[in-house]
Amino acid sequence: MQSSRLVSLASHLSRSTARPAVSAGLRYLANSRTLHIQAPAAVFTGTSNRLRQLNQNQTSILRNQIRTYADKVVKVPQMAESISEGTLKQWVKKVGDFVKQDEEVATIETDKIDVTVNSPASGTIVEVFAQEEDTVSVGGDFFKLELGDAPKEGSVQTKKEEPKSETKAEPKAEVKVESKKEEPKEVKATPTPTPTPAAAPKAAAPVAEDSKKVFGNRTENRVKMNRMRLRIAERLKQSQDTAASLTTFNEIDMTNLMNLRSQYKDAVVKKHDVKLGFMSAFVKASAAALEAIPAVNASIEGNEIVYHDYVDVSVAVSTPKGLVTPVLRNVEDMSFIDIEKTIAALGKKARDNKITIEDMAGGTFTISNGGVFGSLMGTPIINMPQAAILGMHSIKERPVVVDGKIEIRPMMYVALTYDHRIIDGREAVTFLVKIKEIVEDPRRLLLEL
Repeated sequence: MQSSRLVSLASHLSRSTARPAVSAGLRYLANSRTLHIQAPAAVFTGTSNRLRQLNQNQTSILRNQIRTYADKVVKVPQMAESISEGTLKQWVKKVGDFVKQDEEVATIETDKIDVTVNSPASGTIVEVFAQEEDTVSVGGDFFKLELGDAPKEGSVQTKKEEPKSETKAEPKAEVKVESKKEEPKEVKATPTPTPTPAAAPKAAAPVAEDSKKVFGNRTENRVKMNRMRLRIAERLKQSQDTAASLTTFNEIDMTNLMNLRSQYKDAVVKKHDVKLGFMSAFVKASAAALEAIPAVNASIEGNEIVYHDYVDVSVAVSTPKGLVTPVLRNVEDMSFIDIEKTIAALGKKARDNKITIEDMAGGTFTISNGGVFGSLMGTPIINMPQAAILGMHSIKERPVVVDGKIEIRPMMYVALTYDHRIIDGREAVTFLVKIKEIVEDPRRLLLEL
């Protein structure tokens, strides 16, 4: 009778606006024979507990799903077309730190540049998938980020206090262990008399000290080569093994250029906010010489010679990690001021490790200024696949013959290393003489001579 009433009530509720779960529960109770025959209270209690447990399980599953959706696995970013992996040099942030969007998280070293990895969103780092000095591949898992706003101050303090208590507890345990170990040593040492051979090591001690004084400290320190240094070594050796390198020399009287610089350097700084140096004159003179002798501005690709109708000059810049060569593009259309501004900007980026692959890509000719370090003369190595490189050196006063008289002039040796496979000696010497003429008399640029 009671069962039939429950069935009718369930059917009525299913037609009404009540929840389907209530209707289903009533049907379950109606079909259960143990409800009113064996143990009605136990059945109700068991059913209530089962429903409560089911609700808790569903809530925990929902929370886990929400947290899973809130976590983001950040991949190793694309660094350049020719770079597929790098070395993780430094974690700027660690697990548990909160990072804002576009904030720096880590630095990856490649064979060309150092790449800064920024956070794609705001959140807390919960896991990292690589350690420093590990090799990471482009597209691989890098770190896991729990998306969200910055944690409250209270939660941050509790997290920071926990490790402090652990670190304080550990040294105490260590001290106890050490004290226990030291006690037996003291007990054993008391009954034993002092041995007579102990005088031998005392006599040997001065001998060891004397030997150190005589021979000094002979230690060694091994440092792993970074990726950039390895790449530079590989490219330089490739250049020596591939190109038929030959070097020709000349000397330049820097008197007129130095007078020009001293006369206008203050005005240039006041108007253009840039220092007037010697590099702009050599870059501009090289552009004019490259246009006059196209073979020096060419390169070899397979069985073909590629002649470039534009002049992109690579300027060698020394950094703590190695030599980089950012490129000045379309130098033939640039003025002295444009060249100086571009060199200053690229040099700052290189020293701050912010140089990009795009800044160093390409280049048809290279200029290396070893004179800033005091080099008097040297033979630079060709920057492949280019065909030539110009080496500048320090300026020294030397006696020279001018109009039949011996005068003291500021002189600079210059060297041109060229690939003899595509550049003949006549072209190389003519090219270097062209640079010499323009630098010694910059007015030739105005007259296009």
